[in-house]
Amino acid sequence: MDLEQETIAARASAPGMAGIGSIRVSGPKVTQIANSLMGRLPEPRVATTRLLKDASGETIDQAVALFFKGPNSYTGEDTLELHCHGSPVVLDQVLSRLLDLGARVAKPGEFTERAFLNGRMDLAQAEAVADLIASQTAAAASSAMRSLSGRFSQEIEDLRQRIEDVRVLIEANIDFSDEPVDVVSSEDIDARLSQIKGRLHTILDRSRPGALLTQGASVVIAGPPNAGKSSLLNALAGSQKAIVSATPGTTRDLIEVSLDLGGLPVHLVDTAGLRATGDEIEAEGVRRAHEAMSVADLVLVVLDDADADSHERAVWKEWSHANKTILVFNKVDITGRPPGIQKAHRPTTVSISVTGDAGLDLLCDAIRSELGFTGESQDLILARRRHLNALEKTGTFIESAMQAGAVELAAEDLRLAHAALGEITGAFSTEDLLGEIFSSFCIGK
Repeated sequence: MDLEQETIAARASAPGMAGIGSIRVSGPKVTQIANSLMGRLPEPRVATTRLLKDASGETIDQAVALFFKGPNSYTGEDTLELHCHGSPVVLDQVLSRLLDLGARVAKPGEFTERAFLNGRMDLAQAEAVADLIASQTAAAASSAMRSLSGRFSQEIEDLRQRIEDVRVLIEANIDFSDEPVDVVSSEDIDARLSQIKGRLHTILDRSRPGALLTQGASVVIAGPPNAGKSSLLNALAGSQKAIVSATPGTTRDLIEVSLDLGGLPVHLVDTAGLRATGDEIEAEGVRRAHEAMSVADLVLVVLDDADADSHERAVWKEWSHANKTILVFNKVDITGRPPGIQKAHRPTTVSISVTGDAGLDLLCDAIRSELGFTGESQDLILARRRHLNALEKTGTFIESAMQAGAVELAAEDLRLAHAALGEITGAFSTEDLLGEIFSSFCIGK
């Protein structure tokens, strides 16, 4: 059955008991279903109290009904929202009644998919709906709202238009190369492509850190035993998540905690002290520590500032230069060194005292900086990995066009760049891509 011929229904509120539970219905049978369920359809956009009846005429619930006439609705179709009492039993009865009246259960993200297919929003805006629901920090929610409002899409469309303008000029050069008419110079085309390349890089720079807002950043605490790794985890988390002991090898498994680090959602992982050991369980902890470090967005290498001559310290400092790392020198309260931060050389180093609660604010700033979160987050783009891939692919095609030499080759590169950008907003999309995107949504959205 075609999408337009089906009416879908699903809970739009979270599972469980609550004061209010919402059910959404969308499709061509909304009027017919409403007449059978509650006697008549409410006036558009007017909240109306209605008794919801079962097949025998018995009352299931008293609900507030809202009707949105298509195309001026979320999905672009006739849409009915029922705000019922939040008992799971009541909501199940109402949903069952809707299915009996001709609706079917909506698939994950199907309401938003219909909004996209009916032109109510583009693909980037549709994804922003899911990102807004899943946002873990105020910064993530704010960035998702900016994308939902269409600001990201407008920037992409502006870039696509600039590419299209250059394509028109190049095609004119090709079509009229033998005619005595004015055509654009290669210098003008090069200048335009340079501007497009610069604009693209600006968007990418704002998108890469913004991508972490959707999934959070993985930050691993690593280093030799007894350097203060577990104490640092507890200090950043603001609670006693890990056991702290002077006995080496206390931490044997990964200890994980999620926190809001100044607007950035961070998945913090404490690991076993890395050392050679004959203990089978501790050895497994060391293996897991290496595994976590290999996939982390950032590794905090914690070293004992009082143990300046240790072999482990030299090894860790050498390792840090080849990885995305912050060297954290702990226990400066013992050595007398003032807390501080040094960014002049790689890697960034931060001197702190966990027990003295000194320098932790500097470390938090360094973490945000290393992950690309500098200054305010108001200009960040809440991009997804597929958006970054499309932008990077566009950049490759633009670069190729600038180096092409022959205008025919440049024209093809720009056509591919134009199409790559179109993947972001859905101007160019495949059925498989849409299925992958909307399957990650919650049911009812």
